[in-house]
Amino acid sequence: MQVGRRPRGGGRDEAFVRDVLELAVRVGEVMLSLGASAADVTTTIRRVSHAFGLECEVDLTFTAILVSHDPGGSRAPVTVLRVVAARTADYGRLTRVLELAQEVGTAPAATEDHAAVAARLRDAHERLDEIVTSPHPYHRRLVTLLLSVMAAGVAVLLGGGPAVALLAGATTAAVDRVLLRLQRWAIPPFFQQAAGATVATLVAVALFVLVPLLPVELATLPPALVVASGIVVLLAGLSLVGAAEDAIDGFPVTAVGRMFEVLLLTLGIVVGIAGVLDVAQRVGVTLEVVDVPAGSLPAGVQAVAAGVVAGAWALASYARARAACVAALAGCAAWLASVALGALGLGPAVAGAGSALVVGFLAESLARRLRVPAIVTSVCAIVPLLPGLAIYRGLFRLVQADPARPATPVLLGAAMVALGLAAGVTLGGLLARPLRERVRRATWPVQRVAVRVARRGAGDPAAPAGTQPAGPGSTTAGDLHHGADPQRSQGDGGA
Repeated sequence: MQVGRRPRGGGRDEAFVRDVLELAVRVGEVMLSLGASAADVTTTIRRVSHAFGLECEVDLTFTAILVSHDPGGSRAPVTVLRVVAARTADYGRLTRVLELAQEVGTAPAATEDHAAVAARLRDAHERLDEIVTSPHPYHRRLVTLLLSVMAAGVAVLLGGGPAVALLAGATTAAVDRVLLRLQRWAIPPFFQQAAGATVATLVAVALFVLVPLLPVELATLPPALVVASGIVVLLAGLSLVGAAEDAIDGFPVTAVGRMFEVLLLTLGIVVGIAGVLDVAQRVGVTLEVVDVPAGSLPAGVQAVAAGVVAGAWALASYARARAACVAALAGCAAWLASVALGALGLGPAVAGAGSALVVGFLAESLARRLRVPAIVTSVCAIVPLLPGLAIYRGLFRLVQADPARPATPVLLGAAMVALGLAAGVTLGGLLARPLRERVRRATWPVQRVAVRVARRGAGDPAAPAGTQPAGPGSTTAGDLHHGADPQRSQGDGGA
């Protein structure tokens, strides 16, 4: 992007400019609150503004978006600011917003009169209003059930049997209801994470106390797997991938904000687990780690469990059925890739990073064909690979304070796995971007001919410009994980 250009005035009145910027910044606000990367948000805001004949400067941080249009000459710039007050995982709403931005961004305003442009702008605002105010597609209790299924899948993935899966699912259901109540009380997320980890660890301590009194062994109901399943559910909603993307894409302020949030919420999990284990040890509860042998279940069963985990998380985040199916298949592929790399002698961090790279590459390459945003596919697919069990084992050693079994290497290994997953997904998307652009440019003439033939067959040889297919430089909703805008800004400061 050229630096130091003089702004070109478009002759638009201030009210129209403000409405356009308001639409663009609202789209960006929704995207940022739903987990989209800073680069994608910036690209989309510029594209929406450009669709109405305006150029704008975008400056965003972790909590705010500032968009400004300078008409040039002696007229004052028009600036709109929006604060991102809340963040949540809602992949269905994110997909609808991306589809709206795509439709708006591929309809150039140059061939339309002012009345038609104003009508299109008004329609876009109304559609965005409907998207942000529409209720979730299913009841919140179903989300609790899906999270329970996800936790049961994690338990099976880690080698647990049916009893462990059932207990992990029930524990996660209790954790989710506790978190929902704390959210209604407006308790900060740090304490929510700590409370969720506390509930899961209390169940594990109860197993340590009750199992010796029952005709069953701890190897049948390993407490570590119950806690690890809860940890994975709590970690799944963190924006670790988004933080890595923002850092690599040149948005350091936003990346630091995301990373600090991830570290703070992870610390909440650590506090909850370590606090309960420490109290249990002080009151005389005998604590021991019961290891489940690696490979205790067939690889096919674990791959299916990984798919269940990824698909259940996608549905719990209100993704569409198509996106959930794609996420489930990607989760299976990610797990099998990780197992294959591990069989070659690679460590957990390198194997996780390699499988995440494959997922990121495929998600970015096939996003348009599958009509599923790449961010949904990649983020859900790596959930089965999150190091929940390693975190619990490291904290368990930390509480025991046994010099022969130090906790630092285990916790450091868990951190390396998490960072490897985030970096692998981001690198995979970056590697897929040139290939995607090459394919798009090669097929662009064929797409134009196909659209014209279809219109002539429908008796509409002169279609309006707003219905033209997206050009080779545009980005569709399915592409969103790394927007392919060559003029997007590098850095949190916009230009």
